[in-house]
Amino acid sequence: MLRPPVGDDPNQSLTQRLILAADQFLVARTQPPSTLPCAGVGADADFPGETVIAGYPWFTDWGRDTMIALPGLTLATGRHAEARDLLRGFLAEMKQGLIPNRFPDGPARAAPKSNPEYNTADATLWLFHALDAYLTATGDWSLLSEVFDALADSVAWHERGTLYGIGVDPTDGLLRAGEPGVQLTWMDAKAGDWVVTPRNGKTIEINALWSRALTLMSEWARRLARDPTRYDALRTQVEANFLRRFWYAAGGYLYDVVDVDGVPGKVDWSLRPNQVIALAVAPTLIPRDRARSVLTLVARELVTPLGLRTLAPSDPRFIGVYGGDQRARDAAYHQGTVWPWLLGHYADAHAIFFGEATLAEAIAQGVAADDIGEQAERAWRAALLAPFRTSIREGGIGSVSEITEGAAPFALRGCPAQAWSVAELLRIARRA
Repeated sequence: MLRPPVGDDPNQSLTQRLILAADQFLVARTQPPSTLPCAGVGADADFPGETVIAGYPWFTDWGRDTMIALPGLTLATGRHAEARDLLRGFLAEMKQGLIPNRFPDGPARAAPKSNPEYNTADATLWLFHALDAYLTATGDWSLLSEVFDALADSVAWHERGTLYGIGVDPTDGLLRAGEPGVQLTWMDAKAGDWVVTPRNGKTIEINALWSRALTLMSEWARRLARDPTRYDALRTQVEANFLRRFWYAAGGYLYDVVDVDGVPGKVDWSLRPNQVIALAVAPTLIPRDRARSVLTLVARELVTPLGLRTLAPSDPRFIGVYGGDQRARDAAYHQGTVWPWLLGHYADAHAIFFGEATLAEAIAQGVAADDIGEQAERAWRAALLAPFRTSIREGGIGSVSEITEGAAPFALRGCPAQAWSVAELLRIARRA
């Protein structure tokens, strides 16, 4: 693994500080023998596995956070063995095609076999994305051979339908999810019985992740001399309907949810950052001109010095201050509050649609590459990271906070040290 020098030198690079910060989230736990069969993937007794603490001081290991943070925490720091361990460990806990959303807090986790919670529509799809990043970084195709049957089983469960209403709608191939009283996406605030942002229906980023998972499964099937036909058919149906269903022509951006609460044609036009995730993970689903329209609007409405807002300030439901009692804080959690981790996918989408793509255009037109493209993109990423050179000394010293308030001066809030905040900034820094 990479080990940066330790010290208080104010000139020490942000990258070095983020590498140090990444260490604290990777922890060992003894993984008990799995009683949940996962085609071809199992855990040995007393296996000293790695897991990711989502944030200090009050989060434990969450599947979604782990898979989003995995590329930054492990691949960007040379921890390939830990990345492999994490992927295998969560796959060993798969149930009806889903990896756990979270493990129980407190001493119960140390029991011979505690009961993971599976209320997530996206953690498993993020695992496909994380596995692709791992395979690209390592070329460890033996792991793909080991886990492919489990991945195929997961796709099959998604196609026929699994827990919490998660399943493919045969009419358009899009993935729908949700049931009353349950929060299944990363916008998962819940106060008592009140789910603040339920997002039941067909959500933008989950369908982009679904499309990406199908694309990967087709590629992986071919590599392993398996039949890719079903994955190709499912992906083709998503590609045929994604833009038609999600493009909000009047707003010039993408709907956040369609067929809300299972009502055909009902849409949620909230301007949120989830469409940026879609642009980053499945860019071929959106034409370049429309993607640039989205990113231009996002830059104006959602981007702040320390991350992306979860809701546009122009929305009457926007809450710019994160404070008050638990219910008040939960109400604001995804209704304007800023999340640093979203910058990673914003940077990816920007590179795809404004940076690297622009470089290719410039070369084709005979323009000097030094004048545009990757050089400009690197400078843009460096500017994106610049505010964190200060904030990393102000919240949880040496780490990156979970959230900030949605209104200036963007006060640091939430966990003072958050895994995916550190991980995604580290991914950006590695390319800056």
